[in-house]
Amino acid sequence: MQKHTAFLTLAFSSVAHTFSHLFTLLFATVVLVLEREWGMSYDTLFALSIPMSVLFGAAALPAGWLGDKWSASGMMALFFLGVGAGSVATGFADSPLTLCLGLACIGLFASIYHPVGIPWLVRNAANRGRALGINGVFGSIGTASAALVAGLLANFYGWRAAFIVPGIVCLVVGLAFVWARQSDLLLDRGEDMSPQPQPEKADIWRVFWVMSATMLCTGLTFQATAFALPKVFDERLGGVLGSSVLGIGGMVTLVYTLSALMQVVGGELADRYSLRGVYASAQWLQIPVIAIGMVTVHPALVGVAALMVGLNLLGQPAENSLLARYTPPQWRGRAFGAKFVLTLGVGSLGAAMIPVIYRFTGSLDILFVVLGCCAIGAGAFALLLPKEGRNVAAPAPEAQAAE
Repeated sequence: MQKHTAFLTLAFSSVAHTFSHLFTLLFATVVLVLEREWGMSYDTLFALSIPMSVLFGAAALPAGWLGDKWSASGMMALFFLGVGAGSVATGFADSPLTLCLGLACIGLFASIYHPVGIPWLVRNAANRGRALGINGVFGSIGTASAALVAGLLANFYGWRAAFIVPGIVCLVVGLAFVWARQSDLLLDRGEDMSPQPQPEKADIWRVFWVMSATMLCTGLTFQATAFALPKVFDERLGGVLGSSVLGIGGMVTLVYTLSALMQVVGGELADRYSLRGVYASAQWLQIPVIAIGMVTVHPALVGVAALMVGLNLLGQPAENSLLARYTPPQWRGRAFGAKFVLTLGVGSLGAAMIPVIYRFTGSLDILFVVLGCCAIGAGAFALLLPKEGRNVAAPAPEAQAAE
């Protein structure tokens, strides 16, 4: 029973991770269609998504608190049903105001996943790094497929279908999740399946302050890159792609598909080696790649972007493992909530910068300078984390009867 519960937890958590990124990025491609259909400028339309980006991160802390105090699986059910309903409602928007409200609804409910779903997965994981790596790949699939899904549906069925069809799918998965929860196939554990040694109190505070800085930098990088890539490809590869929304979406999908497996690599490294070393290395390696991306105006930019994103993702399992290791299980939802307030909420400044940079410079070239500075900051702060020995994956415990 324990093994079945662990598998279903990983499965639902992974699908939810896909949805959390897919739904919050649909508009980044749809906006290219609305520019023409609504006759509004890119920066004005893109600004309508800023409340969604802010809520996606800012609401993570109360969501994590509710996950700790009430029920992680109950919050996950709310995630599926809320995101699905919000997306369908967005598809029926008929003005900038209703579109903004629909997107904000998506951001609010999507904020539940990271502070609730990841701690819920950690408590049910026998090999923490591996589970986080697999789960991370599904998050990348969401980021990768968002542009393609939005481009495909908008191109053939109109922009409204880009929200309504995925919303219906999310609602169906939500109903399946509710059934599994009511059938006791999913559990809310109080303790970890694979407990870790208790850290020193001084190390807990040190990790808290250091990772607050690193996670702000990594979150800003991820958010800005994910929202900016469709427009960067439109500007630099328009001659190759013919400014086709479907073609641009396909290239963004290719970037995140190529980079997705880096999280599996990162998860295996996090189980076997120093978390601090894996995490810091991932940050420093991004710097030269970002510099190359800044000056590349060629189809090779797709490969450079995939490597840039892949290195950012390589450090994610180590980052989540560090946070889980230095946080007591009963506080983990709030700890991850605080993390995603930084990475997704404050990190949404990265998304907010996009229309500002574009308005004042007419391109997004300067954004690469900001991303490079973030990578330098994250790499420097990561070196301040406590040193540790080799991180050997714990053996899976024997199956026990569910309580």
